[in-house]
Amino acid sequence: MNSSGRRLDLWAGVLAVTSLLFPPIAVLCMRWVGPWPIVIGLVVVLLLRVVVRTTTPVPIEMTLSVLAVAVGELVVIFYDPHLAARLYPVFMNATFFIAFGATLLKPPSMIERFARISEPDLDSAGVAYTRVVTWVWMVFFLVNGSIALWTALHGSLMLWGIYNGGISYVAAGTLMVCEYIVRRIVRARKTTS
Repeated sequence: MNSSGRRLDLWAGVLAVTSLLFPPIAVLCMRWVGPWPIVIGLVVVLLLRVVVRTTTPVPIEMTLSVLAVAVGELVVIFYDPHLAARLYPVFMNATFFIAFGATLLKPPSMIERFARISEPDLDSAGVAYTRVVTWVWMVFFLVNGSIALWTALHGSLMLWGIYNGGISYVAAGTLMVCEYIVRRIVRARKTTS
């Protein structure tokens, strides 16, 4: 990878981390600057994520998801700016649920696309496994998005921040680790049979 490719991935990474840190940023800044600058800043970051190129191709469904979240935020901010800030995790989960589901209707599945980045010659068992993992992530997005919606509508700003800026990321990380362990077990069984 040349230096311009590293620079592109660095900026894409910075923008991704910034959007991941949105809940704690919102909790810390909402009282001082209000929701408008926070939501507008989020929308700018999301739009930059759409236009900044990366050296690793991003599935179009993921790009459209980020764009849909930016549009959703802009629509809601005119109705209720505080709610717009809190709905960001809900929008992300909803659009990822739709994006992952769309790839089940029009393969390859989202997880297969990610898997083929490091393993281009994925066999039929691997394809079947990635379809199941795509379903698992869809269930995660549904449950996580539902909890995020509850915290947005009924929880305090602190509860919203703790769940959406901490617990939900721990849950996603736990799912990733569990899936990795299951994948290793499945591969080990496959090589011994």
